[in-house]
Amino acid sequence: MQQLSVTLTIPIPSDSIIISKVELEELKTAKLTGVYWSMKDLENRINRRHEWIKENILYPSKFKKVLDIESGGFVFYPKSKGQTWSFQASEMAAFLEKHFKDIFS
Repeated sequence: MQQLSVTLTIPIPSDSIIISKVELEELKTAKLTGVYWSMKDLENRINRRHEWIKENILYPSKFKKVLDIESGGFVFYPKSKGQTWSFQASEMAAFLEKHFKDIFS
C-alpha cells in the first residue's frame, strides 16, 4: 500500500481562534455562572412574554416541581405582591435546552 504524507497550511484570520468544543461549552457555561435573570431577562432570552412563560413553563406542575427553589430548584417564585421572580441563569438555560420539546408539545 502506498502512503502520501502532506503538509498543509491553513491561514486563520487574526480576529479568529480555534478552540475545542469542550472549551467552548465551558466558556458558555462560565458566562452564565453567578448570574441571575429577572423575568424581563428571561423574556428577552426566549423571546416570549411573561404570561406565556408562566403558563407554559413556570406553573405546569411537571416543571414547577423541578424549578421551584422550595423543591430544590433554581427559580424563586414570588410569594407576595412586590417580590420579583429570580432565575439562576446557568441552570435555567440548561433547563430550557433540555426541555425544549416538552415545553412546546
